[in-house]
Amino acid sequence: MYTEKSFVLKPADADKKWHLIDATDKVVGRLATEIANVLRGKNSPKYTPHTDSGDFVVVINAEKVKFTGNKWNDKVYYRHTGYAGGLRERTAKEQLERKPEAILMNAVKGMLPKNSLGRKQLTKLKVFAGSEHAHSAQNPVEYKF
Repeated sequence: MYTEKSFVLKPADADKKWHLIDATDKVVGRLATEIANVLRGKNSPKYTPHTDSGDFVVVINAEKVKFTGNKWNDKVYYRHTGYAGGLRERTAKEQLERKPEAILMNAVKGMLPKNSLGRKQLTKLKVFAGSEHAHSAQNPVEYKF
């Protein structure tokens, strides 16, 4: 009896491309979903869940993202200093003023696997607040969605 073998992509065979995404007037959650899919490789027919088969993503204009509803005032970002009573919080508006890249990084991080593979995939995300980026040598192709 003939059984068809499943395709398994080896990490060395993964052809990693560079994508450029302009975040101007994009809703954070919807944009983060697309970015997470590209980082994981789910947009490719060669997707293998346990392999890092995704592409690199460069995001520009991160300070021009949008939230729906009243999230600019209601959404809170937490971090801890490591000391007792060291819980710090910022609203989304304060986060945009101080670290606009962190808004998108946190959203994408929450959509990736919570293991060593997810941490490795997150390193392929490069977020820049302005329209200039440091990865022009990689010739990123504009990603349409």
